[in-house]
Amino acid sequence: MDLPRAILLLLAAALLALSVALVLPFVQFFLLAVLLVYMLVPVQARLERRLEPRTAAASIVAVASVTVVLPLMYVGWTTVADAVAILEAIREGDVSLPEIEGRIRELTGMQVDLLGLLQSAASNVQFDSVLGVFGTLTHVLLGLGLTLFLLFYFLKDREAFVGWLYRTVPVNRGVQTRLYDELNRIMKAVLLGHVLVALLQGLLAGIGLFVTGIPNATFWTVVMTVLSLLPVVGSFLVWGPAAVYLFVGGQPTAAVGLALWGTVVVGVSDDYLRPIVVDRYAKVNPSVIIIGVLGGVYVIGFMGIFFGPVAIGMLRATLDVFREEFGPA
Repeated sequence: MDLPRAILLLLAAALLALSVALVLPFVQFFLLAVLLVYMLVPVQARLERRLEPRTAAASIVAVASVTVVLPLMYVGWTTVADAVAILEAIREGDVSLPEIEGRIRELTGMQVDLLGLLQSAASNVQFDSVLGVFGTLTHVLLGLGLTLFLLFYFLKDREAFVGWLYRTVPVNRGVQTRLYDELNRIMKAVLLGHVLVALLQGLLAGIGLFVTGIPNATFWTVVMTVLSLLPVVGSFLVWGPAAVYLFVGGQPTAAVGLALWGTVVVGVSDDYLRPIVVDRYAKVNPSVIIIGVLGGVYVIGFMGIFFGPVAIGMLRATLDVFREEFGPA
């Protein structure tokens, strides 16, 4: 390798490391923009038949701000408010549990101090200072603004960016095309086969909580939606104990109704809809989803729910392409 080429490679590596460091503080919002772009590219392509790319992208960003970003902010704010309210009620002893404790004693003969256990667990959760909350809110607002900014330019300049990738990545065009096709298939598998099904399952289970009068139903609906991303566990971890809570609390009709709703209606979405979508269209092993979701959340954060399975799926696709292109005949 000659000296000028080595210098250019070292410079590129250094600038790449610096660019990654600059993106890391807002990586969640960057990945959110990428996810929105993937979902909205078909709409952009259709609008470009009648409008200029800039106008089409601006229209999509305006609509996405109203239909996606603002609802996400509302749900996030409501969820956080409910979580804080639950913790405050537990810490101050405002949660009324004598009836439930008495019913448990009647059924099992055991004396259980539920409020004490909850207060012990809540004492380990610390609220941030006002300054910390203000800093978090500022970071979120800046991040959402960055998301919309990136969404506009990613949509408008997507063809130029894809062309640049084909010209720049040191792999022949055929291999790149196969990798991009695999990426598209895996993204569809994650979004359609798991995220969409999880949203549906969480909403259906949430309806059951609202109808039966479970406190802080919005918060628990969000929790069930996240849990529904795990094919084996699902939302049962919330609506199951909720049904027990209703039964022990002297509401057997509501408890049975919630149990039937969760088993029949919510269970159908997981037992039938998910396999139909995944097996017929996605063909991604459930273990990839479980490991990708859990590991993605730990490594990346919330957006790891979407991109963790994609990363693992692309690893397999890359190895398959390498074996077919460069492996022994």
